[in-house]
Amino acid sequence: MNDRARILTETADARADAERLLSGLIDARSKSEARLKELSRSDILKNLTGKSALDNAITSTQRMIDSLDRVLVELRTKLTPDEIALLDELDKTS
Repeated sequence: MNDRARILTETADARADAERLLSGLIDARSKSEARLKELSRSDILKNLTGKSALDNAITSTQRMIDSLDRVLVELRTKLTPDEIALLDELDKTS
């Protein structure tokens, strides 16, 4: 695998990690909001700024995923058909 294909694969892996992180953050926000409601409490940061720390982390992670998507599109346009075929084969075995 050449450098471009390796970078594409690593970027795709980073994007998958970011998707898992985003899912965990969304789950944590739901649990946190439920717990605060159960305790009849409010999120102080959210009261002050309109967004909780988890809201900010979710937004940041979504931006990171968008950036990785743009990089993946750009990288794929620079690969040869043989390199794309190799990556497709690697994706099938993963």
